Amino acid sequence: MDNDPLNILLVDDDEADRLLFKEAFEELTVKTIVHLVKNGFQLMEYLNQSALLPNLVFLDLNMPGKNGLECLMEIKRTKRFKNIAIAIYSTSASEKDIEETFNNGANVYITKPNDFNTLKKVLDKAVTVALQYQESSSNRDFFLLRI
Repeated sequence: MDNDPLNILLVDDDEADRLLFKEAFEELTVKTIVHLVKNGFQLMEYLNQSALLPNLVFLDLNMPGKNGLECLMEIKRTKRFKNIAIAIYSTSASEKDIEETFNNGANVYITKPNDFNTLKKVLDKAVTVALQYQESSSNRDFFLLRI
C-alpha cells in the first residue's frame, strides 16, 4: 500500500469547505485520491455502490437530512464498512459530540480550522492518526486532534 494513493472521502454539506479540503490535500505530500459528497445520503450511496472503499472518511457532523452521527453509526454496524477509518470533521467543539462520536467508533475528531495552513497540518496529522488506530480500538489520547 506504500505506493498506492490513499482513497479519501469527504462528506460535507458546505461547498466552500469541500473545495478548501480538496485543495489542501492537493498540497500535501501524501498521495491521495479525494472524493467529495455533500450529505449523508450520498455517502451511504457512494459506499454501497463502490467497489473500492475509502481508506478514510472525513465526516461532517452537522448536515441536513442524515447527519454525521447517524452515518457513523450506520457505517460501524455494517460489516463491509466497519473497518473504514472515520475522522469527524466538524465546526462543533461540543464535549457531547466528541464523546458521542468516540463512543460510536470514530477514529479521530477534528474541529475545522480557520485558516488554510492549519487545515493542511491538521489533515496531514489526521491521516496518520486515523489510519494508525483504524484496526485497533480507538485511542482516547489521540482522538481529539489539535494543532
